Amino acid sequence: MNVITRFAPSPTGRLHIGNIRTALHNWLWARNNGGKFILRLDDTDKERSTEEFAGAIREDLDWLGLIPDQEYRQSDRFGRYDEVLAKLHAAGRVYPAYETAQELDLKRKVQLSRGMPPVYDRAAIGLSDTDRARYEADGRRPHWRFKLDHESRIHWYDGIRGDQDFDPHLLSDPVIRREEGSWLYMLPSVIDDIDMEVTHVVRGEDHVTNTGLQIQMFEAMGAESPAFAHAALLVGSEGKLSKRLGSLGVEALKEEGIEPIALLAKLARIGTSQPVEPVITSEPLIRGFHFECFGRAPARFDMEELAALNARIVHQLDYPAVAARLPKGMTPAAWEAIRPNLKTVGQVEDWWAVIDGHVEQQAPAEDHEFLRLAAATAEEMDWVDNPWGALTSALKEQSGRTGKALFLPLRLALTGVASGPEMAALLPLIGQQESVSRLRAAAG
Repeated sequence: MNVITRFAPSPTGRLHIGNIRTALHNWLWARNNGGKFILRLDDTDKERSTEEFAGAIREDLDWLGLIPDQEYRQSDRFGRYDEVLAKLHAAGRVYPAYETAQELDLKRKVQLSRGMPPVYDRAAIGLSDTDRARYEADGRRPHWRFKLDHESRIHWYDGIRGDQDFDPHLLSDPVIRREEGSWLYMLPSVIDDIDMEVTHVVRGEDHVTNTGLQIQMFEAMGAESPAFAHAALLVGSEGKLSKRLGSLGVEALKEEGIEPIALLAKLARIGTSQPVEPVITSEPLIRGFHFECFGRAPARFDMEELAALNARIVHQLDYPAVAARLPKGMTPAAWEAIRPNLKTVGQVEDWWAVIDGHVEQQAPAEDHEFLRLAAATAEEMDWVDNPWGALTSALKEQSGRTGKALFLPLRLALTGVASGPEMAALLPLIGQQESVSRLRAAAG
């Protein structure tokens, strides 16, 4: 089988963590099987869909490295949807209905008050031509419903959830087209999946009921349904999907300094039996992506855990991978020295300023004499081989200081901070002249 998956966002807003995870799952499954990943923009909502959001979705996917093999827009396919609707109408599988939203709401309330499931009663099917003409004359325009086959139970094997079974009597005939002519998600998605030969639909478990309805649509069009897999939804560290997590998108993650591969590594593995690991390429994620690894429990997404994972990944990035984002003039040696102390690549700016700039740190009076000695020693010593080791050994012998009393005043005078990268790596980068200048400045 040539595996084909699709990601079908609506260009009515930016991507957020939930639909990024859906896109990733579809991309991983396609790549795992040497297949094709389609981006399908669900832009049937003419009022809310914008080219700006469509462009933003493409940019976000590009930043993440989830590059689609093909792109389609549903707004280019309205004629195809009209054609299929006409065929289904002729076959008795769709019908016009004229109830208003208020009338439907009243029906549901009455059913619930009687202890009945709020399932549409199919009153519209019994309308005569005269009834429909009267509604039309009164200015009512119909919405369209798909007629479920009540004689055929809905069953499929879900790649994550296992066997699924629905009684169509307990489901309302879904509305597929609104009164003003705009399309809802359900039928166009099925038509597209058929025409684009989609083999696998991977999405969140909130679509399980939709899948049951759509399976009957595939059957009504004489098509085989794709394979389905419904992943458990994301929850935050507090056990539910917070408003912040629900709206968290690429722009916010960029501001936090999150690497794309860190987000992919996190989203690919949470909710599965596999460990979240600090990978630096997507290859291990692709190879290890299998539906049988997914659990049924909600997938927990924690920003602090993502930040910690991001730091572990940054510590592995080599110079060529980050060179374009580093300060001008920064060398591979400087990156190697600074890297272990970074949580994000963006933090390198501060440490490069320590190396390439000028630090003036006034030391406490009790350290002045020691730092004058350090400056004189640093000025006279050989700077070629391990200057930090040579400097501290000489000062230990000359001053009698050891441990923190020896090392901390030197670090503070040379960097302005009490902790950070190894001084053995930093000192050659700062250089002899600048190091002597900083020691003298700290000595007052």
